Amino acid sequence: MGQLWKMDSILRVNNLRVEYKAPSEPGGVKLAVRDLSFEVHQGEVFGFLGPNGAGKTTTMNVLLGYVHATGGSAELFGVDVRQPIARRRIGYLPELTYYYRFLTAEELLRFYAKIFGMRRQEADRRIDELLKLVELDAVRRRPIRTYSKGMQQRVGLAQALINDPDLLLLDEPTSGLDPIGRMKVREIIQRLQEQGKTVFFSSHELGEVETVCNRVAILHRGQVQVEGPVKGLLAQYQCNLEQIFLKVVGYQPPVTP
Repeated sequence: MGQLWKMDSILRVNNLRVEYKAPSEPGGVKLAVRDLSFEVHQGEVFGFLGPNGAGKTTTMNVLLGYVHATGGSAELFGVDVRQPIARRRIGYLPELTYYYRFLTAEELLRFYAKIFGMRRQEADRRIDELLKLVELDAVRRRPIRTYSKGMQQRVGLAQALINDPDLLLLDEPTSGLDPIGRMKVREIIQRLQEQGKTVFFSSHELGEVETVCNRVAILHRGQVQVEGPVKGLLAQYQCNLEQIFLKVVGYQPPVTP
């Protein structure tokens, strides 16, 4: 009998498998993701965790249509991710963003609004709304090159939200930010959840994840090793999320003489 999904699940991955050709690997194949299954419910903030090479980015690339799975399935809003229509209701912020730095925040958002075919009046309203959300309204006409890294990351969040998506995919949204920058991104994520948005993000900032996420999945070697509500996992393991993570990936601290 197949897995039964909850009615409010808007992101579903079932027995996902992704292989790459790799002449240096045994058999000439590298297994990046193996029999991966999880789901994300409407309105929650879901943390997708794992060490480098665990399969997080590969999985996100499958969801975005950049990589085709070798086996299994992935759906967004009940539609196979291989169909372009599945991605119309999502927003995406990559780990490494690059924008034309001579543009202002307002100009950048207007460019993305045109890509989505938004009319001028609708685009004006949405740009005003987003620049206030990410706290950049006062510097909307300054070139992006004059922004701090935290401000540039918030511009990235604004562009990911320009089409008013129901699901937001974020790849390391607080990477390299100082404590104030991380706090501001965290506050934005919490505001989005209050608006009924669903947020799915990968991160190595486990303290941030513990604070903002409802549920998490921890990957290791292409498979989910632990999944569940953050509060439930903390109670079950009797330690913080970072310590749970280290246990799951089998990290052994060096023995001091």
